[in-house]
Amino acid sequence: MKRRAFVQTAAAASVAGLASPAAVAQPPSRHDAGRGESFAIDDNKVTFFTNAVPRPVNVMIVADTHLFTDDQRGEPYQEFSGRMAKAYNSTTHVRTGKPTNPEQCFEEALARAETGDIDLLALVGDIFSFPSEAAIEWVTQRLAAIQTPWLYVAGNHDWHYEGMDGTLDELRAEWIERRLKPLYQGRNPLMAAYDLHGVRFVAIDNSHYEILPEQLEFFRTQVSRGQPMVLLVHIPLYAAGRSMGFGCGNPEWSAATDRNFKIERRPRWPESGHTQTTLDFHREVFEAANLMGVFAGHIHRQSVDVVNGIPQFVTNANAVGAFMDIRFEPQV
Repeated sequence: MKRRAFVQTAAAASVAGLASPAAVAQPPSRHDAGRGESFAIDDNKVTFFTNAVPRPVNVMIVADTHLFTDDQRGEPYQEFSGRMAKAYNSTTHVRTGKPTNPEQCFEEALARAETGDIDLLALVGDIFSFPSEAAIEWVTQRLAAIQTPWLYVAGNHDWHYEGMDGTLDELRAEWIERRLKPLYQGRNPLMAAYDLHGVRFVAIDNSHYEILPEQLEFFRTQVSRGQPMVLLVHIPLYAAGRSMGFGCGNPEWSAATDRNFKIERRPRWPESGHTQTTLDFHREVFEAANLMGVFAGHIHRQSVDVVNGIPQFVTNANAVGAFMDIRFEPQV
């Protein structure tokens, strides 16, 4: 699909653990038995076998690049960017074991997206370590130069200047508007849908762990269409036995389990825990009959869980050169 055609389709749809080293097929559940679907994972490659697509469709998932480039425009914000500006200056490449850095890893991802027969590049948050104008402009320019269709949903670091006054909702809204807005290509930053060869990709911003009522209603609308769909979020949804990093919908998420609020200099999670809306979202995601899978980032480790027959995949960090390949293969 040409990028322009994808953008037009997406705009019309918008609203203002470690993986096994060998492929493991997932048997059909009550969610997908009618379509005869299954999936397999081999290293960082996930394949869905499905009747939803007329031809093979390839999607590349990238998260947690943590770009930190800044310039003189960022000097007034160094009080708030200092810790994360030093967090990922140099890294070790997950494949080669050689020294690398986030900019080089992102360039590699874009080059692969352009040459690897990729139908969609999905950026699922924490592409930045803080909302640096220089880094955001650098990414925006490079994305504008590629022909591969792409989408973006924010992570918690993308909009967070640590220690800045304001609620998480207020800070997210402010820095999306002031800095991140070009990355949404004219679509709603908090919730959007994109159609690609029979599959609907639903992107929902859960970057402060909670779901808003309008996001839940948007998700319900997508489910009601009955079209095969994939959910893209930054923070993984709760799966039994996982750490608090799988914090969206985690029943133990609350002030009592918030270990990082002082380090990250942000408001502590509420004493009362998740809103009912967030808990309802978690439940309804894993009850959605037409949901093929969930893809996330945030924890910087690759993982896969199956909740009520629906798989959730988390990609390792692009800061170390990682990504995840998704292939939708027509079911024979």
